[in-house]
Amino acid sequence: MEPDEEPARELRSVGLRVTAPRVAVLRALRRSPHADTDTVIAMVRSECGAVSPQAIYNVLGALVRAGLARRIEPAGSPALYEVRVGDNHHHVVCRRCGETADIDCAIGRRPCLTPSESHGYLLEEAEVTFWGICPSCQRASEPTSQSLQGDQGGEP
Repeated sequence: MEPDEEPARELRSVGLRVTAPRVAVLRALRRSPHADTDTVIAMVRSECGAVSPQAIYNVLGALVRAGLARRIEPAGSPALYEVRVGDNHHHVVCRRCGETADIDCAIGRRPCLTPSESHGYLLEEAEVTFWGICPSCQRASEPTSQSLQGDQGGEP
């Protein structure tokens, strides 16, 4: 199947009409996993021309409701969207730059965590966000060898 046909097939499979903005949003989310709405808008506009932000919000909402996209909301950052759905994965987020990556669940079945109490709920999913410092931010905060030399053996 051609790559251009895949988004259209997915949309039809969940009963959504195939439109240029919907196809463009699916393509954008494939190219940029964990994209925020502003990023999706820019990518869709580069492909389709003038598309209103509200139209993109509507498409994202429809894709999430249809199960073709997932919305995640790490604390303190805008909502992010991805097309990796239907599996049991979590996320790691950099505290400095907000970079987000997928982490597969160690157990594999839903929910992958067992709480101490379910309060009578039928548990379906556990959503976990790990927080840390990404490799790029770690490298950026490492002191350079020149600054280390300046601190050693210098005058008091």
